[in-house]
Amino acid sequence: MKNKFTPHKVLIVTWFFILQITVGSQSLFASEETDEELLAKAQAQMNAEVLSKPFLAERPKEVDAYIKSMLEKKVKPPEYQGTYWRPGYTCRDLLRYNWTQYRNCKYYYRYHGRYYY
Repeated sequence: MKNKFTPHKVLIVTWFFILQITVGSQSLFASEETDEELLAKAQAQMNAEVLSKPFLAERPKEVDAYIKSMLEKKVKPPEYQGTYWRPGYTCRDLLRYNWTQYRNCKYYYRYHGRYYY
């Protein structure tokens, strides 16, 4: 029985195998680029969402000046009237919603020595 694999056939099969590996790996790299592009788009979208919200800094000098002026006037701070306060919160938790509520909470805490109920 004669060998079916001639050197010519082996060379053709080898080149075909190498071609498949090369094309297959290029398609893998192409999908990685697509994943990277998707990740970049998701990151850009998240950055846009974060930057669209206002940044409310604590501004401690302004808060301290407000507290000092209210204490000098002997004004009793009112109970919390907003909708954001939750049990376990601190004044800093209000800062993400509204700077004025944060400031009022700091005054309430300084006056009463406790947070809102």
